[in-house]
Amino acid sequence: MSDTNISRRALLGAGMLGGAALLLFRPAGGEAAAQHFDVTKTADQWRRALGAERYAVLREAATERPGSSALLREHRNGVFACAGCGLPLFASSTKFESGTGWPSFFRPLPNSVVTKSDRTFGMVRNEVLCRRCGGHLGHVFDDGPKPTGLRYCMNGLALVFRPA
Repeated sequence: MSDTNISRRALLGAGMLGGAALLLFRPAGGEAAAQHFDVTKTADQWRRALGAERYAVLREAATERPGSSALLREHRNGVFACAGCGLPLFASSTKFESGTGWPSFFRPLPNSVVTKSDRTFGMVRNEVLCRRCGGHLGHVFDDGPKPTGLRYCMNGLALVFRPA
């Protein structure tokens, strides 16, 4: 084996690792920022409207502490809406106890959410956003109950509850 071959292999390997790292560890929100949403505000307007904790979740894709949401114990009939723009997102009849520490649902309301690939933290997940304002709601996983088999694992700070 010559030194030239080792150098080429090393260079190729380093390039592939660097490319993979860029894909896996990209900053959150890159794709969402390029999408158009019906409700748009400046960062300052969102901060004033939402407050620090909700802003971090909805606009910066933060995750609240598991078990901290009062909505975990919300069992009345009604609708869970986006805390950013008020769009109805989930019917209470689709909420279930997942044991994860976040409000979970097996189906969103029609035309309420969009998803995008989220490759942060070295894993691939499906991020769930409000269709109207682009607010980060949480993620959807394929380990939910029937009839859909989906678990929409949402941040309680991203939601408001409206009783029926």
